[in-house]
Amino acid sequence: MPGNLSFDELKAAVAAGEIDTVIVAGIDMQGRLMGKRLTADFFVRSGHAETHCCNYLLATDMEMHTVSGYASTSWAAGYGDYALRPDMATMRRIPWLEKTALVLADIMDHHGHGDIAHSPRAILKRQIARLDALGMRAMMATELEFFLFDDSYETLHARDYAGLKTLGKYNEDYHIFQTTKEEDVMRAIRNGLNGAGIPVEGSKGEADAGQEEINVKYAEALETADNHALTKNGCKEIAWQKGRALTFLAKWKTDAAGSSSHVHQSLWSKDGEPLFYDASVKGGMSKLMEHYVAGLLEHADATTYFLAPYINSYKRFAAGTFAPTKAVWSRDNRTAGYRMCGEGTKAIRIECRVGGSDLNPYLAMAAQIAAGLDGIERKLVLEAPFKGDAYGAEKIREVPKTLRMAAAAMHKSEMLRAAFGDDVIDHYHHAAMWEQEDFDRRVTDYEVSRGFERA
Repeated sequence: MPGNLSFDELKAAVAAGEIDTVIVAGIDMQGRLMGKRLTADFFVRSGHAETHCCNYLLATDMEMHTVSGYASTSWAAGYGDYALRPDMATMRRIPWLEKTALVLADIMDHHGHGDIAHSPRAILKRQIARLDALGMRAMMATELEFFLFDDSYETLHARDYAGLKTLGKYNEDYHIFQTTKEEDVMRAIRNGLNGAGIPVEGSKGEADAGQEEINVKYAEALETADNHALTKNGCKEIAWQKGRALTFLAKWKTDAAGSSSHVHQSLWSKDGEPLFYDASVKGGMSKLMEHYVAGLLEHADATTYFLAPYINSYKRFAAGTFAPTKAVWSRDNRTAGYRMCGEGTKAIRIECRVGGSDLNPYLAMAAQIAAGLDGIERKLVLEAPFKGDAYGAEKIREVPKTLRMAAAAMHKSEMLRAAFGDDVIDHYHHAAMWEQEDFDRRVTDYEVSRGFERA
């Protein structure tokens, strides 16, 4: 069960005074939780059917600026309503918030109550439906990294984010003593998320000072995306409660490692058979898996935007940092953009290493499924696995170097337009162009410090 609280259990908890608040949250373009806090009494009486939100929530940037130029909504159209319809299977207690439950909601048309095509959850559900029609399920997992800082969000904001100091002071990859210093926050995160029905497997120090990774058990694609969104929100809330700040920015400092969100993926039959595994083949890679991975590679440029949606995302792609620069596949080789894991076992899968911690999980997974499905439908032939150091290799497929490049590839992709719809691709291309335009007109600290005296 994706959540941990049935509607009957919620009603009983409300009657007993154990829960007095229910958060109803949709998912915005950035993958954040957006919605309302309802009194629990109201929710069990009628709020469980639906509530409403302004339709600008799927047409804003990171700062919730009302960006002009979207076809879906505008000042001229009056910024009307969407309906938030709770998915009751996602209902859960939130242990770190007093007497609070949370339910995720699908974003629906206020009048016809159909899915809003460009809402992230609807985009992923559409690709899942395509798999279902073929008798397949996508099992996925994300490895989510972040940096943990000494100070609170409020303190850092007041300082204009100057003088940032990580809680850890040196590389803590797998380092038990160093991560012990962060346990006040990390233990609360692990136990809090587990208590909210998110099956955390563990956390570990990552490859830089103050960098942590949290791992949640694999699940079907929609549940994994829901868990990912809830995990990011929960990590921030718990760190804030502890007087600390953390960031999922893909690259917070030039000389620090980037933070990733690797996406592990495999296809299974509805009765639980691993479709990527063929015991009769050396290594266990089935023909279906070959076609799927070939699709990922065929459309690697086009899908990058959904794995790296911001200007900052592309600062992460640097040689020698464990972030990929080449969109090739390999057998257990962390220098490649796509790595085969679990070779020779039923757990065989492909790990996409391109995504950063700033991705929207619904969009990232939907794009991966769409690309893989195209490979299956067209029976694309998989190239030979890359061997060696992909960073130093020449004349092989590269990860797009800029948001402009990735957005252009996404915009012209016939595969994505067929899978997502023209309106959806145009919507997200507009978001990418606004992100680029907004950055292009800003003066950065780098420009001032470099040229103030010397220019």
